[in-house]
Amino acid sequence: MDVKDEAAAPLAGEEGSAASDAAVQATGLAAWLKAPAGLSATGESGIASPLGQTSWAMFEWARNPYILVVWIYLFSPYFVNSVVGDPVRGQGLAGMIQAYSGIVIAFLAPFLGAIADRGGRRKPWIAFYVVILIAAMLPMWFAMPHASALGIFFVGALIAAANVAYEFSAVFHNSLLPTIASPRGVAGLSGLGLALGNAAGIILLLFMLIAFALPGMVPWSFIPSHPIWGVSQALHEPERLSGPVCAVWLALFSLPLFLFTPDRPSSKMGLGKAMIAGVKSVIATIKSLKHYRNVGAYLLARLFFNDGMTAVLVFGGIYASSTFHWGPVPMLVYGIELSIFAVLGGFFGGWLDNTFGSKNAIFISIGGTALFGLLSLTMGPDRILWFIPYDSHAPHVWSAPFFNTWPEIIFLGIVNFIAVLITAGYANSRTMLARIAPPEKMAEFFGLYSLSGQSTSFLATGFVGWLTLVAHNQRIGLLGETLFLTIGLVLMFFVKEQRTTAV
Repeated sequence: MDVKDEAAAPLAGEEGSAASDAAVQATGLAAWLKAPAGLSATGESGIASPLGQTSWAMFEWARNPYILVVWIYLFSPYFVNSVVGDPVRGQGLAGMIQAYSGIVIAFLAPFLGAIADRGGRRKPWIAFYVVILIAAMLPMWFAMPHASALGIFFVGALIAAANVAYEFSAVFHNSLLPTIASPRGVAGLSGLGLALGNAAGIILLLFMLIAFALPGMVPWSFIPSHPIWGVSQALHEPERLSGPVCAVWLALFSLPLFLFTPDRPSSKMGLGKAMIAGVKSVIATIKSLKHYRNVGAYLLARLFFNDGMTAVLVFGGIYASSTFHWGPVPMLVYGIELSIFAVLGGFFGGWLDNTFGSKNAIFISIGGTALFGLLSLTMGPDRILWFIPYDSHAPHVWSAPFFNTWPEIIFLGIVNFIAVLITAGYANSRTMLARIAPPEKMAEFFGLYSLSGQSTSFLATGFVGWLTLVAHNQRIGLLGETLFLTIGLVLMFFVKEQRTTAV
């Protein structure tokens, strides 16, 4: 071998090594794109590739910020306190809006559920409701303070349309899950979706805080001196931007679902026949509850406490912002903190269930939510636990522009417990049904479990809204949450934590 050959040998080795690395990378990418063998949770062939499954979970990342940013922590409190301009009337109207959208959901959910189960393709329906949700969020920019009756109606209609579109997109998105994952992979993929959704909500809350709300409020070096894009805090533009920002986020991050997640093939059954067959199936399942009375008793109890928990989520941010006169900065920090504690609640719920059993875990988590909810009503800028007066003009505890008085700090501690307990309650309620439903009817009863949650979600929110308007008092109105939670807990005494058999 001459000098040239000796010099070329290392180069050839390097080229071979590079080719080998490229082959390894190609194998990794191919594995990411290749659908695994086996049957899906529905017993059909066609499990999605890892990319397709992750894209399904990414849809939660795209969709869930609507709940945290718009529905709970930023836009809804702004609607109540500034667009309506009267916290009591605003809370009443917010309850009515939730109730009216809930009635629409209750009426249509059985039919759309039937289409999702029997009608074949789901992604066109998901796209339809995504478009409606985006179209409802974008005009929220035009929600001006102290709006006229027509303006309030317009914004209320946007919120109602967004709520309906959000829920119905979930019907078809959830129904895709068992068709793209193996039976053992369903739970993990579902958990990934929930984790991504919570993470996305926290990220967007942080973005809204750092980009729009905090600039000019604090001398911190990592915060811009002025809001980006020339946003005006005085004109409530950070709150009004929450809808458009979430709309753009949804449009961008929902694309992977439509590009990479496989859909079911189109069904030969027409929509009308699918609806009729699905509704008949729901009716048959409800009738079968007379043979599974323990499951029926549990679903009735869960109907009440689940509605109560929904009301806690709907009105929590509204009550906090109205009581302590919080603007976007404290509300965004409030949302970030509670979202983090909610993640802890998922782990706490699992520990409760494993330690005390599902039934006792529900008594602890739902009962704790009711108790700390009542404690939160005893707080105000000038009082602690109702009977302890506090000078609202006292020096601030610290210099930050949020949570700088003792009533605010104690209130925050109380609602942190609510965030942990209510998340645990959702986890415990799902596990309870898994423990008591007969294995051969598990899918059927979980379908009814989901449908009952959607079909009655207007009860507690409507009652709180009505009670607020009748009593002309936010605190009295929110006692409706406690009532529904308590009724659910009382009914739980009649439920046995044992596997149900037909009688």
